[in-house]
Amino acid sequence: MNLIIDAGNSFVKLAVLKKDELIFSEQATYVGFFKVFLKIKAEFPKIDKIMLSSVSKLNKTIIEQEIGTVQLVVLDYTVNMPFQNLYSTPKTLGVDRLALVAGASKQYPNQNCLIIDAGTCVTYDFLDNQGVYKGGGISPGLQLRYNSLNDHTANLPQLKAKYSNILIGNSTENAIHAGVFNGFVNEINGIIEQFSNTFGPLVVILTGGDANFLSKRLKSGIFVDPNFLFKGLNYILDFNTSK
Repeated sequence: MNLIIDAGNSFVKLAVLKKDELIFSEQATYVGFFKVFLKIKAEFPKIDKIMLSSVSKLNKTIIEQEIGTVQLVVLDYTVNMPFQNLYSTPKTLGVDRLALVAGASKQYPNQNCLIIDAGTCVTYDFLDNQGVYKGGGISPGLQLRYNSLNDHTANLPQLKAKYSNILIGNSTENAIHAGVFNGFVNEINGIIEQFSNTFGPLVVILTGGDANFLSKRLKSGIFVDPNFLFKGLNYILDFNTSK
């Protein structure tokens, strides 16, 4: 049984997997992380491996002090990957992106895969049908786009991201929703089309906090899996540890 800890920009997400099956997940603030960690440890005493993936500064020491003989893997660019990585600056490649590519390599072997993670930022990562990771792109996430309008103008209000099917906004608020949401959706659809035109048949995986939110407006044929990161991290953990 594996415990996956994903420390993101805003929250820490924890998941317990038995083989490849997700059996429990919970989200915690950084302040409340340790309490949730201890609760999971008590509820699932058969956890024997832990993966820590952190894009922030979650201190692994507090985990090491409580795990005893449990195997711990801290994900960074030196950890073995089940794919060939051609990224020219591996030290700067986000560990969350490595995990997503790993998940694609297991779930969709020998296929061209575009993994789209719609969170604080939206990332695009491409794994070709030979198991080679080529790289991808990084763009502002949906809420960041709303925030930037308020941060960098004098009069536009701060709004929360919301699903919108408006094409023409008849108020400032509706105009922001129409512009931001339609722009975001068309960016993603356009990038999918570019990859498809360049590489041919393509598996597209959409994940991240805004995955379900966005899937209503994206073109069909996309696999939506909000838990795809957990599955990729779990695969890397098993790939690097004894059974």
